[in-house]
Amino acid sequence: MKIDIKNAIELSKFKNKQALFEKIKTDLHNKKAEGNEFTAWVNLPSTINNDEITQIKQTAEYFNKNTDYVVVIGIGGSYLGAKAVISALEPEFTNTNSPKILFAGNNLDQDYIHNLLQFLDNKNYGIVVISKSGTTLEPAISFRIFEKHLIDKIGNEAKNKIVAITDKNKGALLKLSQQKDYKTFVIPDDIGGRFSVLTPVGLLPIAIAGFDIDKLIKGAKNIEKQTSINSDNDIAMQYAIARNILYLEDKNLELMTSFHSKLHFFGEWWKQLFGESEGKSHKGIFPAFADLTTDLHSLGQYIQDGQRILFETVLSVEQKNNKLTIPKTKENLDNLNYLSEKEIDFVNKQAEKGTIKAHISGGVPVINISIEKIDEYNLGELIFFFEKACAYSAYSIGVNPFNQPGVEEYKSQMMKLLKK
Repeated sequence: MKIDIKNAIELSKFKNKQALFEKIKTDLHNKKAEGNEFTAWVNLPSTINNDEITQIKQTAEYFNKNTDYVVVIGIGGSYLGAKAVISALEPEFTNTNSPKILFAGNNLDQDYIHNLLQFLDNKNYGIVVISKSGTTLEPAISFRIFEKHLIDKIGNEAKNKIVAITDKNKGALLKLSQQKDYKTFVIPDDIGGRFSVLTPVGLLPIAIAGFDIDKLIKGAKNIEKQTSINSDNDIAMQYAIARNILYLEDKNLELMTSFHSKLHFFGEWWKQLFGESEGKSHKGIFPAFADLTTDLHSLGQYIQDGQRILFETVLSVEQKNNKLTIPKTKENLDNLNYLSEKEIDFVNKQAEKGTIKAHISGGVPVINISIEKIDEYNLGELIFFFEKACAYSAYSIGVNPFNQPGVEEYKSQMMKLLKK
């Protein structure tokens, strides 16, 4: 992967920040920074337990042979990473030989849950429930409902089709799993939810969906090496420094954009990673995501000509996985024959280049991040790149990247209203 920050900041400002960020990097790697008890992910790609990977693959194979659908129940970091990777890789309109992954527990929408239950009435399905405590409201409610539905449907066989990913030593979900003999995987104590994609939290659903987790991990390992404590060309640091400079210039909103619809849920994962890590003590850059060219027809006017409070990070893909050309017509009523026999991706890339030029001319700083193609390896690179950059960024504005006190406040107010 590559990064280009020249259209976002001045090089002299970048150099002035390097010493500060080198210290941040050193403290992060040496576990001297605030929240260091949740930083095991920093070396995770190269320290993943091979026995656990084998168990993940065996469990995925079981679901592959015995189910057509798997409901993954979780919220926030317990589902967004898996959702990002799976939606980027799976075909939209055709079935694969692997179980189709469906998601629940990420909302309290009664109609959604009801409709999903109806869909599953005559389907062969299993459940993967992800929760460290087992008491987070949204997934806990959904798990109660789907567990009962599956047991009512297939009886004692249900215990073979329910897997829990939870705390190693404590919590309601662990206790329930032990009582009912559900297979379990561990959410590590020293890795927070939004940094957990490369643990069973993300790897098991991705493997069940039929994708190569070894390649995902290999991509992450490459960025781990590039951002190691001894690396002198840390691309995650380049991104974090550029963000920090722009933030101090009152660019308080980062709009990530991509001209590739398969990366939509990657943008959703990125929003949670940065929003929950940086947004504390009335600080932080607000993360937003837009699908282009689609959202150029809704947000494009504001980006180009609205308040100059934002900067843009464009996530580019160099190669497409499929080829499709524009046909020539005899009538040419739409005047598009000048594009005939050209690939749609050629047009899309010119739209991307033109949009970047337009936004720069309109006073929008633009960071460009590019990957070769959308596959497991490149997604693994992106995941670890953004995790590392996020930690640097949060520390640079003096906040702990690994807690979420604001989330706890909404939960407290909600529980009062529910009269718990």
